[in-house]
Order: sequence, then C-alpha cells, then structure tokens
Amino acid sequence: MWMLEIPPFVPFFISALIALVTRGFLRAVIMIIIPVISMLHLWMVPEGIHLQFSFLSFELLPYRVDKLSLMFGYIFHIAAFIAIIYSLHVRDTSQQVAAMMYAGSGLGAVFAGDLITLFVFWELLAFTSVFLILARRTQRAYAAAMRYLIIQVLSGVLLLIGAVFYLADNATLEFAYLGLDGIAGWLIFIAFGIKCAFPLAHNWLTDAYPEATVTGTVFLSAFTTKVAVYALARGYPGTELLVYIGAVMTCFPIFFAVIENDLRRVLAYSLINQLGFMVVGIGIGTALAINGAVSHAFNDVIFKGLLFMSMGAVLHMTGRINGSDLGGLYKSMPKTTVLCIVGAASISAFPLFNGFVSKSMVMSAALENGYDWIWLILLFASAGVFHHAGIKIPYFAFFSHDSGIRASDPSNNMILAMLIAAGLCIAIGIYPAALYSLLPYDTGYNPYDATHVLAQTQLLFFSALAFVWLNLRGMYPPERPSTNLDFDWVYRRLFPTILRSIFTAIWKMDKKLRQRVINKIESNFVFMSKKYSQLTDLLSRGYPLGSMVLWLVIVLSCYVFLSVIY
Repeated sequence: MWMLEIPPFVPFFISALIALVTRGFLRAVIMIIIPVISMLHLWMVPEGIHLQFSFLSFELLPYRVDKLSLMFGYIFHIAAFIAIIYSLHVRDTSQQVAAMMYAGSGLGAVFAGDLITLFVFWELLAFTSVFLILARRTQRAYAAAMRYLIIQVLSGVLLLIGAVFYLADNATLEFAYLGLDGIAGWLIFIAFGIKCAFPLAHNWLTDAYPEATVTGTVFLSAFTTKVAVYALARGYPGTELLVYIGAVMTCFPIFFAVIENDLRRVLAYSLINQLGFMVVGIGIGTALAINGAVSHAFNDVIFKGLLFMSMGAVLHMTGRINGSDLGGLYKSMPKTTVLCIVGAASISAFPLFNGFVSKSMVMSAALENGYDWIWLILLFASAGVFHHAGIKIPYFAFFSHDSGIRASDPSNNMILAMLIAAGLCIAIGIYPAALYSLLPYDTGYNPYDATHVLAQTQLLFFSALAFVWLNLRGMYPPERPSTNLDFDWVYRRLFPTILRSIFTAIWKMDKKLRQRVINKIESNFVFMSKKYSQLTDLLSRGYPLGSMVLWLVIVLSCYVFLSVIY
C-alpha cells in the first residue's frame, strides 16, 4: 500500500507549510489534527523497510520501522500533540512553523535507516529548534541560541565525518550497531554524546532551554536529547563506557540544581540527570536494561514536559522564574500547583507514577549484571532528583515564603495540555503493562513487587526527611540571585586566564625582539651615517684652480702620447 511509504515526518513538514500561510483558528485546527492523523497512520505501519532508493551509488533507507523506532515515534507524536495544545495561544508564525519542522525532524531521525539520512535530520533538528530560542527576542536568548547552534552543528559535522569513515571501512551506510572499534565509531559516538549532553559537553542544554520561549522549552525538552538516546540505543547498546558516563550524568547535575535559582534551569539540570539513567541502561545493554532506558525516555518526555509546562505557566503569568522571587502561588494558581506536584511525584519515581515503572528497570538491570557500585550511585541520584525536582520546584515556586504575587492559573489550553500529561503520568504508573507491551523486548518485568516498592518508598521518605531537617536548620542552600558558571568556568575563567598569561608572555618576548631589531637598525644607521659623512667630506673638498689646470694638462698629454704610439 503506497500510504505505508509515507514517513511520519512528511505530515509535519506539510503542516509547517500550511501554518506558514494560514492564521488563527484554521492554523490551530490543522496543527492539532496532524499529530493525531500521523499517529494513527504510524500505528498501522508494520515493521520493515518501507522506503529505499539509491543515490550516487549509495543505498539509502529513509524509512525503516522496528520496535525501537516505533517506541520513539509514538512518544514524539504524543509530545507534539501536548506541546501544540499548550502553545495554541501563541500568535507567532515563525515559532509555530519551527515547532512543526522540529517535531518532524525528530521523527525523521528516529526512522532513518542510514547514516546520511540521519545526518540530514540531525542537522535539521539544530536549525529548526534554534528558532524556538531566538523567538524569546532577548539578548540572552540570542547569545544562548548562537552557542546552541554552533555546538549542534559541530555534532552534525562529526557525524558526517564519522559516516564517511564508516562507509570507507564497511562499504555500507546502514545505521545499525556501530561500536567503538575504529575512528568512525568514535567520531559518531562523540557526535551522539554532544547531543545527549554528556559531561563537559552539556552546557548548551542548561544555557539554551531556560532562555527559550515558554512554549519552545516544552518542545525542546522532548526531541533533541531523546533522538540522541535513540541513536545510542541503536548504535552502541552494551558499550560499557556508557555505564560510567551515565552514572556521572546522574550525579553531577544534582549539585548544580540544588544551588540554582532559575527554576527552568533546575529542570534543565534535572533533564541531564534523567538522561543519565537512560545512558546507563543502554550501556548495560541487556534486554531489561534497554527496555528500562527506552521506557524511561518515553516517560521522561511526559513528566519533564509537564514540569516545564508548569514552570512555563508560572513564568507566563508572573513574568518571573527565580525561586527567590516566587512563593505562595498555590493560593492563586491551585490547578498549576496540583499538576506540578504530579510531575514532581513522577520524576521522583513515586509508586503509582510513571517514573517508578521505568527507572526501577534500569536499577534492577544494574544489580542483575554486577554493577553494584553503579546501583548505589543511581540510588543516590534518585534521592537527589527528589530533592531538586520533586521538592525544590513545587516548594519554592508555590509554597515557601509568600512573595505577594497573586497571578491566576494560565489559559485553558495550557491547563488542558498539563492535564493530559498528568493523566498519562498516573495512567502509566497504575497500568504499566500498556507501556511494556510496546517495548523492544518481552522480559516479564513486574515493578510492583514488595522489594521495589519498599526500597523506593523508604528512599523517598528519608530524602523528604533530610530536606525538612536541612530546611528547618537553615542548612539547605537558600534561593538567592546568583550566576552559577558550571563547566563554563573552564572557558569563561580558566581558559581566558591561561590565554591571557600566554599572550602576555608572547607580547613581552615580542617587545624585546622588536626592541633588539630596532636597536640593531639604529646602530646600522649610525654607522652608515658616519661613512656617508666621510665620503661627503672627500667629495666636497675644495681644490685650487691651478692644480686643476695642471691635472688637465697631464691627462691631455697622456692622451696625445697614446694616440701617437697607436
């Protein structure tokens, strides 16, 4: 059937073109309908290669479907649908067109069966998403967008170079298991790692996401990093290095999130923390671990989107997002408060919420495969995420001290989008079998056994107790206006200091060398001046007229004598 050959990104690209020339109610209806129709179409598509052709003697597979890509295809449609509803009040054509192109690019990437197609959508993700940051129209947003674009394009360039090396080594461009056996594997691994916000390459995320528009951040949180997770799951399952990289990712953001004042930046750090759990699962590489990573990516799109939407609602209604400026909003924004708490419970992996049914899979896989220390790190990270996202976000935004701000709940479309996300968080948590049936492997995993429930409940209880105790004793880091440089310190402070020292030494050497050259030239000029003055004296000396006549007679006599002889 020819319709099966239509990749899911095509309807989104078409809707972007339609959004470019339509306005108001018609545009809103089209943007809502497209994800629904595309999702129904994808649901009927069987596994296999549905689009294949040759280009410059290369076999390209722009549309390949299997359980792994389907899983990300489903959640990308759900994310797009929720984010579109959340942004219905927006009257910014460029932002809405970019959002549809961005969602389509994410779908194109996860269904790409070859590295060239993946590269095309990899770069489209960068170029379309940057407009969601620029749409904020502030100087900070512009600076963050330019940095974001440079780093994302760099990731694409590395992917392209790696694809060229991979073609030379393997005579194929098929996107399958890659491994770290050669330079091609390492280059592509680094490209994926940049987009996945690996440690030391993560600041683009914490810079850009908080500077994007209220609605743009919701889109950003769903696609870019999840495409990278998919790419790692496709190309590097079972790569042990990912276990240790993921473990670091789960831990270091906690410390920055706890002291961060900007609540959307707290969520950006929290996003890196959750990505760490997915990366660990991919690194372990067993069926249970891959299921855990993929399902946690699925759930993270929902509960992290819910948290970004709730904080976006706060920013939209109050114009403020720093924890030091907020507090007491539960009195005037009760719906947003409740929905934010649902997101906080989900990301904290409370039983009966969706975060619990996926995060526990990764932790169980770590124990089953002998990664005891990694399991302890993940346990610590779980307690940490409860502190900075489960407690800090709702506490400082809606409770804590009374800021005196009395903003109302946002518009109905924003509330509806948050309700859908919250409903999914609870529904998947109560009935995880619906999610598990879509996963790549059938492992028969049951999250609700006594061990998992009791261990997680105890962890959350003692974490909450620690927060209360630290807060009462005044030892919990207060919310105060500040700027945390994170790894930026290396190239904003350390690198400039080192470069300043190096160039200072270079300028000193240059000054000494130039002075020596100048001194040498001056001494040569003095020497030449003396010689010139002596020559001038010789040539300008005066002689008597009689002597000159005598010398003339002598010369003429010599001439006459020589003429007679010859």
